[in-house]
Amino acid sequence: MAINLEKGGRFNLTKKEPSLQKAMIGLGWELKPGVSIDLDASVFMLAKNGKLPADEFFVFYNNLNSPDGAIKHTGDNRTGVGEGDDEMILVNLSKVDASIDEVLILVSIHEAIIKNHHFGLLEEAYIRLVNVDTKKEIIRYNLGNNYPHDTEIVFGKLKRNNNEWVFEATGMGSQKGLQEYINAYA
Repeated sequence: MAINLEKGGRFNLTKKEPSLQKAMIGLGWELKPGVSIDLDASVFMLAKNGKLPADEFFVFYNNLNSPDGAIKHTGDNRTGVGEGDDEMILVNLSKVDASIDEVLILVSIHEAIIKNHHFGLLEEAYIRLVNVDTKKEIIRYNLGNNYPHDTEIVFGKLKRNNNEWVFEATGMGSQKGLQEYINAYA
């Protein structure tokens, strides 16, 4: 049974799931009736200084693989229709470049300002982490309906500390646009 985290909750993957090497990060949401929104998952692989070591460490729908081979984005789901995970990111923890201390997972709404879209038009948003080898869901963080005006949400982070990986349920919403995150981490 998966551990359900609350905002700000932390789970030490290395200590509690020592055999975990390959993980699937599933991001899901349901659209309110009559709504059509394109959400995009992005991953920022950050060094100790809080920056991308190179542009290629920003993984998203136009750059599906990190240069170290550790992160693979499985592609853009433009409708969010259907059951289960809407977008998935595969992570091989043993391959993450030694210079990377944090893997930040952000979901943004494509053309949110132009189309007047926001997370208030969604229901049941979540992030979950699954052991690829055992298919066991390890953790789940349900975001609920706490972001009625936000256009981006940092769903969570994988943080490396003393060779241990910890997942942190972040749940930080904003209205600044994906480009501002890119500017901040580049």
